[in-house]
Amino acid sequence: MSLRTKLILLALVPLLVVTGIFSVVTLHQGDILTKRELQVFEQNLRRSKETALKDYVSIMRTAIDFIRQSSATDEEARKRVVALMQKASFSDDGYFYAYNKEGLTLVHATQPGLVGQDLYNFQDSSGNYLIQNLIRIAENGGGYYQYMWQQPTTGKEVDKVGYVEQIADWQWMFGTGLYIDDIATEMRLIEAGVDANVKQTLLAILASLLLAIGVIVSIGVLFNVHENRLADQNLKELSHKTVQHQEEERRRVSRELHDGINQLLVSVKYRLETAMTHIPVSESAAHESLMKGGEVLNRAIQEVRSISHDLRPSVLDDLGLMAALNQLLDDFRERSGIDLDIDIQSPQSDIAEEVATTLYRIVQEALSNIEKHARASKLVLSLNEDAEGLFLCITDNGVGIVEKDVYASRGIGLRNMRERVEFLGGEFWVSRRPGNGTRITASFKEFQA
Repeated sequence: MSLRTKLILLALVPLLVVTGIFSVVTLHQGDILTKRELQVFEQNLRRSKETALKDYVSIMRTAIDFIRQSSATDEEARKRVVALMQKASFSDDGYFYAYNKEGLTLVHATQPGLVGQDLYNFQDSSGNYLIQNLIRIAENGGGYYQYMWQQPTTGKEVDKVGYVEQIADWQWMFGTGLYIDDIATEMRLIEAGVDANVKQTLLAILASLLLAIGVIVSIGVLFNVHENRLADQNLKELSHKTVQHQEEERRRVSRELHDGINQLLVSVKYRLETAMTHIPVSESAAHESLMKGGEVLNRAIQEVRSISHDLRPSVLDDLGLMAALNQLLDDFRERSGIDLDIDIQSPQSDIAEEVATTLYRIVQEALSNIEKHARASKLVLSLNEDAEGLFLCITDNGVGIVEKDVYASRGIGLRNMRERVEFLGGEFWVSRRPGNGTRITASFKEFQA
């Protein structure tokens, strides 16, 4: 085997190994992230449909109350309510139904032939006593129930979620439902889109690998052994491009989470808040359910934002370091109530992306540690540029930390703070003053973009 061949193999083997490891890790992490986000998306999509059902029933109850108040007799009110339910609809497959406590059908908009029939012992294809269960739920204060029913537009029996309540003095159970077969369809479409993105990523990696192999082989054919230094330099540049590609992929996934799924969740949240404004104050149960739904949705939004932020703090890309720090500090002030003394001066020149990311992460970790463990009432933060470089200082008046402080091992931790700063050629210090607070400082002599 010639020296040239050995050099080519020496260049190709590490590249293949690194590319293989990178591909496996990327696919594995992407698969975990995709499953987690699809699960959250499906749960919230289902929850939004259930909330919509409750809203429709609440609107119908308001209409029923108005009819009863405006009717001369109870019999007239019943007839008007039946007529209203028979005509009311909110989608191609959205309608209302009503039964008395013996299971006699009073209203069924899409199957009028059922009116007058006794369905108390009716069982769906799963063997559930459908009407009995709906009556029991209504008598217990109302709620949701999933069952199988014929879909009007397709004629097929599919899964349906219903929400029912009771008109107590009439001894009626009434409600509505939504067919949830479209949820599975939407999830399949999303999964297909994710699979397509994964395939594109794999093709890009394969194309990059083939291109890299071609470059290395060409270098080995065109140049002699004495040009090894040039070949080594090209290999270093190729490795650097691989790292850059990984960072760009993380940024892309973070952006898709933030601008895709997160925006869908926020849209649902706004719809919940809008729905609350249309529900009478007297409907305390409806208000409470919507508020609880909003709280769960907020947690889902925060989880998506947390995952997106861990991959890549998009606020740095969109607004820059100064605006990102101000936003982070404003959120901290509002959340913790700690008094802040802030002195942030914009550098005269642009800050390198790696330095900006490191500074943001240090401030983020420090604020988290102070909020969780320091029991501080005041925090002083400064970021200034002087003749020696860029200087960051964070000081609190809390209990101070010790060598074995628990929060040093959480998040990026004190050790990782130091490593990230020193990797970029900066310096990092922690002043431990038990009982008198903590001071964290970082400086960079070379920080310009």
